[in-house]
Amino acid sequence: MDLTDAYENAAYIPGADAYPEMWAAKAAAFREDLRDRARCDLTYGPLERNRYDMFLPEGAPAGLVMFIHGGYWRRFDKSLWSHLAAGPLAWGFAVAMPSYTLAPQAQISSITSEIATVLAAVAAEVPGPVVVTGHSAGGHLSARMRCRDVGLPGNVARRIRRVVPISPVSDLRPLLQTAINDDLRLDAAEAEAESPVSKTDLWPAETVVWVGADERPAFLDQARWLAEAWPESDLRIAPGRHHFDVIEELGEADSPLTQALLDGVA
Repeated sequence: MDLTDAYENAAYIPGADAYPEMWAAKAAAFREDLRDRARCDLTYGPLERNRYDMFLPEGAPAGLVMFIHGGYWRRFDKSLWSHLAAGPLAWGFAVAMPSYTLAPQAQISSITSEIATVLAAVAAEVPGPVVVTGHSAGGHLSARMRCRDVGLPGNVARRIRRVVPISPVSDLRPLLQTAINDDLRLDAAEAEAESPVSKTDLWPAETVVWVGADERPAFLDQARWLAEAWPESDLRIAPGRHHFDVIEELGEADSPLTQALLDGVA
């Protein structure tokens, strides 16, 4: 069975083509307004896309949020999402946003390793609790950071208080039946190994799985599967949100999504 259409988002969102340009403009304006509290294009590894941006609050950070962008592991970079740091910054948290090598140049397992590397690097810069979040493919990668097999140093992993995968792809096995896999080049073994739903050896962080109520059924399923696979996870379904606008609330200090990210994080 070909599942390509089930995992297609843009064709089902009115005005989808305008979103990347809008994201880029908002992100650039945010970086300009933040001035010297935006530290951009820092290096975390030897590869071309091993770069991250760090956004700092006024005063000493209360902790660290890392946001991992989506794009089916094949598109985009850190520069489109800077404005989404506004919500956590208002809570006093520093926000790191990495780029990573894209498929088909990298396998998903290699991308996971890059994200573990950058998480260790940014955690070394900012003391205190760590929250990891991400959207779509980034939701997958954020969930992977709770899994012990990614090789995070223990002193970093034990600081993760919460992971908040937003519209995550938590089971990669259905992607074997999509055209997306022409770039991802997953086989059955890697799809299983890189699926958060298959992991039981987890660091003891809270998990809030966030998804839009108006998303494609496949993404509602993917969110539910992760919440069911990881005991005591909290599944939140945001009314009126689709796959592209579900992340917008991260830019608002008092939004339900920002509260789910940080409320109670000590």
